[in-house]
Amino acid sequence: MSNRTRRIEAIKYLISLQEITQQVELVDELLKMGFVCTQATVSRDLKQLKVAKASTVTGKYIYVLPNDIMYRRKEPVAFDISTVTDANQVGFKSLTFSENLAVIRTRPGYASHLAYDLDNLNWPGILGTVAGDDTIILVLSDSTPHSAVNAFLRKVIPFK
Repeated sequence: MSNRTRRIEAIKYLISLQEITQQVELVDELLKMGFVCTQATVSRDLKQLKVAKASTVTGKYIYVLPNDIMYRRKEPVAFDISTVTDANQVGFKSLTFSENLAVIRTRPGYASHLAYDLDNLNWPGILGTVAGDDTIILVLSDSTPHSAVNAFLRKVIPFK
């Protein structure tokens, strides 16, 4: 495996494991792993990987991988909502249900990261999510009542 291929794999791993906000952070983390590269090299690698930035629930922008190459985080995600005082800070707008689906509407740009965080909570009532720019579709298990989903989401997303 070439050094470039190994570096690309390391970038995917780091982005999925940590909340990286700047290319210089990624260069530093790669250096800790033994990869000596410049910010320009990392920039080209991120472009090739189609890495984007998404807003976290606290408003910080971090690098995220496209779904087709997503790695799962190896450690549980600390979904600490205690720093959020207003539902608008997480971008939440509304929640509606239709049989075993739930639809969350968010402010533009918030859906992807919120869906990512919900997926990483591994709550058994939610089988998975599909996110766009401002909409998340939750696929619910057949046995999960809407009231249980609503209660769970109220714990992790402050909304009225």
